[in-house]
Amino acid sequence: MPLSEPAAREHIHTRSVSCTGYRRSDGLWDIEGHLTDVKTYTFSNSERGDVLPGEPVHEMWIRLTVDDDLHIHDVEATTEFSPFGICKEIAPNFKRLIGVSIGPGWRRTVSQRLGGVEGCTHIVELLGPVATTAFQTIFPLKSKDSPEGPAASGRAPRLLNTCHAFRSDGPKVKELWPNHYDGPDAS
Repeated sequence: MPLSEPAAREHIHTRSVSCTGYRRSDGLWDIEGHLTDVKTYTFSNSERGDVLPGEPVHEMWIRLTVDDDLHIHDVEATTEFSPFGICKEIAPNFKRLIGVSIGPGWRRTVSQRLGGVEGCTHIVELLGPVATTAFQTIFPLKSKDSPEGPAASGRAPRLLNTCHAFRSDGPKVKELWPNHYDGPDAS
């Protein structure tokens, strides 16, 4: 177990998030996210009646269709289970992401277009791992097909300064993209 041994406890709730990336035959990519929330006990819901253990409280899906540059061409969202029937009505709003690109400012753009009453908290939360899945799906294959990547063009790699490992003054940048290294011994 990667975490330390926990105190004695009782399992109450499970949120499951899965994301999958697909290469389409038309050259685009489908990135799908799926979220479920389930309880280990029965509870009463004003619209659904008794929600039984293991029955989803929430079950939502989203699919982003993107190109190689993570530009969004289409979006489909759906709510299978929710506490209230009205929750399903918001899914079409996610089409507002068509034309946006996943990249710098992604979270801010999502919040502006789908924040608060304009979206569903759970589907909006799902867009974070979906965006990461898009990067993980597309860029390793693009790098394999074109090993020189952005470094050969002089452009900064997309991953530069996106995390601790890829900080511009760190050892991995010095190793992988020496032209973009700006650490203490940079020339």
